Amino acid sequence: MQRQTEQTQSVWMATASIPGRPVLQKDLKVDVCVVGAGIAGISTAYSLAKAGKSVVVVDSRRIAAGQTQRTTAHLSNAHDNLYSEVEKVHGVDGVRIAAESHTAAINRIEEIVRNEGIDCDFHRLPGYLFCPPGQKTDILDKELESATRAGLKGLEIVGRAPLTTFDTGRALRYPNQGQFHPLKYISHLAESIQEMGGHVYEDTPVRQVHGGSVPSVETSVGPTITAKSVVVATNSPVNDIFAMHTKMAPYLTYVIAARIPAGSITRGLFWDTEEYYHYVRLQKFTDAEDLIIIGGEDHKAGQVNDQAERHFRLENWGRERFSMMGKIEFRWSGMVMETTDGGAFIGKNPADQENVYIATGDSGMGMTHGTIAGILLTQLILGHDHPWAKFYDPARKPVSGMAWRNFVSENWNVGTEYVVDWLSGGDRSSADELERDEGTVLRRGLSKVAVYRDEAGELHECSAVCPHLGCIVHWNNLEKVWDCPCHGSRFDAYGQVVNGPAISPLEPVDKSVPQESQSG
Repeated sequence: MQRQTEQTQSVWMATASIPGRPVLQKDLKVDVCVVGAGIAGISTAYSLAKAGKSVVVVDSRRIAAGQTQRTTAHLSNAHDNLYSEVEKVHGVDGVRIAAESHTAAINRIEEIVRNEGIDCDFHRLPGYLFCPPGQKTDILDKELESATRAGLKGLEIVGRAPLTTFDTGRALRYPNQGQFHPLKYISHLAESIQEMGGHVYEDTPVRQVHGGSVPSVETSVGPTITAKSVVVATNSPVNDIFAMHTKMAPYLTYVIAARIPAGSITRGLFWDTEEYYHYVRLQKFTDAEDLIIIGGEDHKAGQVNDQAERHFRLENWGRERFSMMGKIEFRWSGMVMETTDGGAFIGKNPADQENVYIATGDSGMGMTHGTIAGILLTQLILGHDHPWAKFYDPARKPVSGMAWRNFVSENWNVGTEYVVDWLSGGDRSSADELERDEGTVLRRGLSKVAVYRDEAGELHECSAVCPHLGCIVHWNNLEKVWDCPCHGSRFDAYGQVVNGPAISPLEPVDKSVPQESQSG
């Protein structure tokens, strides 16, 4: 079993109990092998099982133990990147598919909840987009025009969002959005998969994915799965070395949840257009109290060292606007894979032989994008054409000026980070400066070493070089992990993989090299 790495806890993690599943013990032969047991993987496996396919889901950790448990679970067809921006890249036809597919995803979740009788706090409610004080609000008019061209119905500009504690000013109202408890939903779907004859295995990392006429998945625990199709539904594809990762960038986002008196805030989804934007929703906590969930303060993964400060900023922003906020009950963070053109990548993996599919690039809309994956991938694997396929095609290339600028900017950032980190000194001059339960990167000659001092005071060392493509990892003092600033790989304090695309741990340091010869 892997070490449990969670240092922060989301409200979902605290209020749901998901039964454990076994480790894969023997070779299997199925129609479809799904790698990754988050919202995308479980939704896809569930839909395929419903269609009569034999399926197996494997995950390197537990069900929903990746980013699905770290979402704020907004179910929205209001595009995170704004339809007015997406339209510049994909045109009217593209935004129509985006709007149609996200709307269909919310409907699909509602349908499954109803048909399966899932108690997961699913609710329909409106959403409101507003601007920060002092910012012009014409962006709302542009968004209304673009979203209307996209086919969304019932949108309107209102004088203010229905919040009594502060005046948002003009707001764009999106009707019929949704919210739910993601872990209760995923847990039930996993049980349904097994009831339909499918298999779900935990603590079963994947070592290699092979495509072709007879695809297979080799696991690190020994057994091999032979399938007709393979779906890689990890947050970032673990079967791809380079191609897809040039089209995406990993960002960390931060969340707090505070107690408020039940009924003191109108239920809805709320988003602002600030540069470090904020998103807000409520969740029932006790009979007398709700939780107000506030997220935002995003930044590129592995490229800041003020993670705790992000939570303080969210708290200050919230208390300035919601005077009834009480105790902060939960603080957590999550990783978002932002694509250069605002759309997810769902379909055949262009870097593989045939019969290998991927779902990645959530772009801040993971719950609906994951559900879209379940709809679209099922149809593709069944051999059907689908009108969404071209829009979400992982093989697509940046076609507009904005998409190209994002592509160049993000990859320039990766290249710069790579060079600077290799040429710079260490983050500290010596491991002696480390407090307990703290890590740092040290330079030793030509090498860089990731050093962690555990709670007992013992030092643990491994290479600071990410095994994916050789970037230097950075210590995340909030989550107590090593983050790769290039493509989002994450490792626990001892160097074991937590999040792909890396599939192997940080290499151990060669203890045979004398300490004095390593100094530099």
